[in-house]
Amino acid sequence: MPSSNTPSDHSANPIDPVSSPNRAVHETPLYYQSLIKLLKPLYRLQVWRRSHKNDNYQQEIDQRFGKQYPPRPVVKADIDKGVIWCHAVSLGETNTVAPLLDMLLANGYQIWLTNTTQTGFARGASRFAEQIAQGQMSHSYVPVDSPAVIETFLTHVQPIAALFVETELWANILTKLSQHRIPSILVNGRLSASSFQSYQKIGAVSASMMKNLSLIIAQDSDSAKRFRQLGASSAQIRVAGSLKWVINASKADDQAREDNSIYNKKADLRAEFGMADRPVWVAASTHDGEEAAALSLQQQLLSQVTLADTLLVIVPRHPERFDAVADLIQKTGLNMARRSDGEAIDADTQVYLADSMGEMMTWYTLANVAFVGGSLVDIGGHNPVEPASVATPVLMGGYTQSCQSVIDKLASVGAVYQPSNDFYCPIESNSSSSSDAQIVSDDQLKANKKTSRKKTAYNYEDAVSIYTQLETWLCNLPLAAQAGQAGEQMTIQQQAVLTRQFTMIEDAIEMSSNQDSL
Repeated sequence: MPSSNTPSDHSANPIDPVSSPNRAVHETPLYYQSLIKLLKPLYRLQVWRRSHKNDNYQQEIDQRFGKQYPPRPVVKADIDKGVIWCHAVSLGETNTVAPLLDMLLANGYQIWLTNTTQTGFARGASRFAEQIAQGQMSHSYVPVDSPAVIETFLTHVQPIAALFVETELWANILTKLSQHRIPSILVNGRLSASSFQSYQKIGAVSASMMKNLSLIIAQDSDSAKRFRQLGASSAQIRVAGSLKWVINASKADDQAREDNSIYNKKADLRAEFGMADRPVWVAASTHDGEEAAALSLQQQLLSQVTLADTLLVIVPRHPERFDAVADLIQKTGLNMARRSDGEAIDADTQVYLADSMGEMMTWYTLANVAFVGGSLVDIGGHNPVEPASVATPVLMGGYTQSCQSVIDKLASVGAVYQPSNDFYCPIESNSSSSSDAQIVSDDQLKANKKTSRKKTAYNYEDAVSIYTQLETWLCNLPLAAQAGQAGEQMTIQQQAVLTRQFTMIEDAIEMSSNQDSL
């Protein structure tokens, strides 16, 4: 990726640092500013330890600490709506916000995307490779939360607005944006009970962040209530639903869905990978501990005569764990083929290690059943909408606080199975159509929610329940297909959330522009 010689080497005029008379700036508490100064060199050391062996280490350091950035996005001659800065922490947030960024780009905005983690950065680079190459989008690591670094970053990027995805907020960044009259918008805002408690511990910092935000687009009413309790006003908050419902698919996937040919695509992919006549399940976005659980379930399946040819596809969440997972599979004695080695799946392959990036939807599409990771260990659960959108039924563990409302809604039509989920309504084998399933409303989900859903540990009962449902679906593939169809229909119904959040962002930008012109 080409870089400009200096962070301020661009054609736009410098931003005006004078605060808006229409909106107060809430300064970051002094103790937080002092802490950031102390931690800044320690953070640089942490980055060195993690990344110094990587080819792009110097690029990462330069971008995090305001030394050098890529050029600003190219402004088209016929339309110039300005650059929107979007910060997405890691892989999940990048996938979640991608359709919204697509819509912003299609409507004439340029985008500057930042990520915190290397996994998120790699995903941003691959997902938007075409837009970056064409100059519609620029991409970098996020600047550290130091006023001087942020000033350099904003002077270079010249954003007309800043978007932050889900929960990651930085006090100095929000203060600087407020000083420069740049609207800051939390999109797809989510605040779990545990995150709320953490923010409460730094009450003055949290209050400054809430008050400096121009708009909070919350996923649900529970999150909206917690944002208010931290210091946001009701006038700042809108509830719009979750962007996790929006299908982050390729153009080919979109065309397949429009042509009602997703099932043809499933068959084609299974034939391409040599698994046309086998029961296949995928354990996707897995974390440490979840691969061992999946391998144990696979061994149980293979011990049954009717499921002796079952294939397990494992897709670890983080690339740095690929080799460790390969070693784990080898220790089980199961026959493994590995994607990165170009090994084909043959009749003897029992586990396929999909150690690649950017192919998740391929594995979800060809599978009969998907287990979505980050849910057997306390990560919060990754997005079940991705497999549901390609008509694949889903299994999840009990740690799903980051997407529980989505899971409950999919469970209510039988598309997601989760142990102890009150809303799960199984698809009956004699059901004439998955569309006959009763879909519960958001109010019903909230009213019926258990007060103590969160589990403290992965337990034997969960393992038995997940295995039982996995076995049921793999032994009755038409039943699994019906459950998958119910999930696909549900995701289609929920797509309006994208337009809602896009409209709210445009309205906030226009309101800020009108205030500045007064």
